[in-house]
Amino acid sequence: MNAQPSVATTAEPLLLDTALPEFRFSRLECAVIAAAPDVVYSAARDLDMLSIHSPLFDAVMWARGVPDRVRRRPVVTPPSMRVSDLFEPAVGGDQGDLEAQPWVALGERAGREIAFGAVGKVWKPTIEWRRVESSDYAGFDEPGWAKMAAAFVVHPYGARRSILTYEARTACTDPVSTTRFGRYWTLVSPGVGIVLRGALRAIEAAAEAGEGNT
Repeated sequence: MNAQPSVATTAEPLLLDTALPEFRFSRLECAVIAAAPDVVYSAARDLDMLSIHSPLFDAVMWARGVPDRVRRRPVVTPPSMRVSDLFEPAVGGDQGDLEAQPWVALGERAGREIAFGAVGKVWKPTIEWRRVESSDYAGFDEPGWAKMAAAFVVHPYGARRSILTYEARTACTDPVSTTRFGRYWTLVSPGVGIVLRGALRAIEAAAEAGEGNT
């Protein structure tokens, strides 16, 4: 009699499952990348969100600044939005700059998984952010806010390839904000998909270039 292969009955929770286990809205995109997992992970960690460019992605980002332009307010663009900066704060950085950054590190498993999140009222014409520190994020439940969390997870795929997933989740802290975010999500969900896929393409290009140099 042939032995039956064993099947794992439990799986290790994702960092997102700890930070935001219950959520109403989500997008998940993935890519198969011709590079080893450690190379892909390094490329994801080093991703600068402002380096992503395509006609659709640029249009989405431009549209996000329209309300401020209409009100003749300056559209502030930071010099970079690197994922690793959330996990490696600059030594001696200004506290005011820290408070101005709503995104915080939610956890990292080196070489495998990196998660980050923010709290805001993104449905407003000009987004209102609420700085919530990493240690307080999971338990934050003040009414009126949307909790957004995202993560890159790398999976080995064969000998020298990897699967990279990019997931974004949102949960709101009360029914009213859930309704407001739901209306907003209906409009922006396709754009969120464009942003996620643009990030995956940028990571793929960086990882495959890095693999070629090893």
